[in-house]
Amino acid sequence: QVQLVESGGGLAQPGGSLRLSCTSSGSIFSISAMAWYRQAPGKQRELVAGINRGGTTNYPDSVKGRFTISRDIAKKTVSLQMNSLKVADTGVYYCWVNGVWGQGTQVTVSS
Repeated sequence: QVQLVESGGGLAQPGGSLRLSCTSSGSIFSISAMAWYRQAPGKQRELVAGINRGGTTNYPDSVKGRFTISRDIAKKTVSLQMNSLKVADTGVYYCWVNGVWGQGTQVTVSS
């Protein structure tokens, strides 16, 4: 069974940066669409970055220009570089690979 393990969450100040990583234990990685979602307290889970099988990325306007999704197929890892963080970026971040969810990692942006 494929498992996704996330790392890199934590506390950052507004304007700061964090990098999240998600590593897959399975063999689906090389042919998969991948994404990062977040869920803020009391809100629905929302997409913050996606990358399709061909490598095309997409972002909502709320993070465009600040977040970057990337993947390393050899290492079975998908990452999310988050810059110019805002308090509104606070939430639990989940990676998603071809229908499989990670366990989530907390990101808190606060001064």
